[in-house]
Amino acid sequence: MYLQKLKQRLGVSLVLLAPALAVAGEVTLTGEGRVRYEPDSARLQFTASAEHALPQKATERVASLMSQWREGIADYRDRLEDYSDATVNLYTRTLPPTDRSKEPETRAVASQTISFSINDLTLLNPLLQEAQAIGLDYHLGPHQFFHSNETGLEQEALARAIADARARCQFVAKQLDQGCGEVVTININGGHRPVPMMMAEAKSASDSISSVGEREIEASVSATFELE
Repeated sequence: MYLQKLKQRLGVSLVLLAPALAVAGEVTLTGEGRVRYEPDSARLQFTASAEHALPQKATERVASLMSQWREGIADYRDRLEDYSDATVNLYTRTLPPTDRSKEPETRAVASQTISFSINDLTLLNPLLQEAQAIGLDYHLGPHQFFHSNETGLEQEALARAIADARARCQFVAKQLDQGCGEVVTININGGHRPVPMMMAEAKSASDSISSVGEREIEASVSATFELE
């Protein structure tokens, strides 16, 4: 009876100890990797717009602006990727009367959007200057700039994070007089791109962009290694 109770006690103890024994030869830690770079490409969008009491006059003015734009960028046209400028939008808007005794004035507004990408940022300032000279509307923000090989940069950051996790494992194992073995599990976290610091937007003919700022891609992993 005593032996049976002892076996039962030992059996329970072994069951309780089994998980501890299984994880005694493992270590879980994190690794981080960073890659800094400057964008080399941009997605740009400009809008030619005009308004007039007559819809035909508004569209004619937009057509004139577009003609000037196409002539002005003729030397760069074959270097603009995914170029599009074919759609014309026309709508009317009502202006509130300055005098209550008068009828509201209706104006026709015509607009045409130009969009394209460039993979050579030396084209940026000449294109902006042309848009400014003609009077096209645009907004230049950080989200419009990117790197042509961002996938490769993300993979490089991830490779550095994995190498960092391995290096930490080797350090921990050395302190325990052991070796860092195979990976048991690994969780990969997504990359992160902070908003870059940019130069002031080009709003007048005298403005230009000298730098789009440096960016950083971060990657992190959580990995469990065997200790040998």
